[in-house]
Order: sequence, then structure tokens, then C-alpha cells
Amino acid sequence: MKAKEILSHVDHTLLKQTATWQDIERICDEAVQYHTATVMVPSCYVKRIKDAYGAKLKVATVVGFPNGNANTAAKLAETAQALADGAEEIDMVINVGCLKAGETDFVTDEIRALKALCGDRVLKVIVETCFLTEDEKIAACKCVTEGGADFIKTSTGFGTAGAQLADIELFKKHIGPGVQMKAAGGIHTREEMEAFLAAGCTRLGASAAVKVLKDEYDEEEK
Repeated sequence: MKAKEILSHVDHTLLKQTATWQDIERICDEAVQYHTATVMVPSCYVKRIKDAYGAKLKVATVVGFPNGNANTAAKLAETAQALADGAEEIDMVINVGCLKAGETDFVTDEIRALKALCGDRVLKVIVETCFLTEDEKIAACKCVTEGGADFIKTSTGFGTAGAQLADIELFKKHIGPGVQMKAAGGIHTREEMEAFLAAGCTRLGASAAVKVLKDEYDEEEK
């Protein structure tokens, strides 16, 4: 798989609490240069990016991040503002505690509400696999599918572990046919990126992808 193809599946991510506008500009410039799928940034920067980069760059942001246990009204308000600012993709975190308590109707309804607000824009649902049992992961797949989301996503990158190939294989068995998969958290090498794509992911959340692949990309472009 060529570097260019791998990068076309990458959400070039910077969600650290310490990220400055200068840091955000750097990853935006990299995203434009290396044709990543999106930049994934904190919502406070979405409008500023759209004003600065316009149609050159697709912007994604997070909602209810990283814990997922804000109330639904807050998540809806956060989503509405991000969309108004120009975000094209929303990555929401589920209420993990509700899922673990078996309150799957609540989790599904929350996903459905955010997807209704997103409309044609992409909604990815972070289920934070590191905190879930296998049965809870299967339940999460059902919630994401019935809620009408576009993607199920493994991790925030802020939990106790990140993406695991075994979880992608489990997702593949239990998500509906319209749901895509995103692996995120702890993906640092070319081999890992290629393995997740080969397993069926159509999107990767990674902060290291451009650094790892840019020299190879530049060679391909010569």
C-alpha cells in the first residue's frame, strides 16, 4: 500500500490540551500538503481553520470528549456549534457508564439525536473499547448501527489503551452494513496503519502518520 493511499484514510489528529493555534496551523498545513482525509482538532479551532483554509481542508472535531458522560443537551449544543463553524465530521464519545449499566436505549437515542443534527455530515461514534467487555462491545455495535451513525470508532486515545485489531474483527461481525470502522489511539507505525486498513477500517485516527510517511510520500510524488 502506497503512503499516499494510507494518508488518504487518516484523520490527522491533534487533541492535546496544550495545543496552540501555531500547533494547529502546522497540522493543517501538513494535511493540505499530504492530502489526509481530515484534520481532527478541538472544536474551538474549527471556525478559525475554516476561515484560514476554506475548502482546501476538511475539518473534523470531537464532542463529549474524552469522557463521554456530559448530558445529551450539552453534546447536542456542542455539535450544533461545531457544524455552524464549518465542521464536516463529528466524532462523539458515548456515555460509557450508561452502556456498562445496560442502558443501551439511552446510548442509541443519544447517537440518533446527534446523527439527526449532523444530517449528511459524518458522525463517528467513539465507544472506548478499553473500558468494555466483549459483550459490551457487541452491544455498542448495535447502538451505533441502530442510531444511524456512519462510523464506529475504537478509542479516544485518552483511555487506558487504544485500537486493537481484535476489536476491529469483533466490530466487523456485529455492525450493520452501512457502518464503517475507524481505528484510533496508539497507532504509530506504518505496519500498524496498514494492518488496520487491511482488517477493514476505512479511517484511521493518528497523530504520527504524516511524520512516519511523509518522506515516502515525497518520493512517490517525484
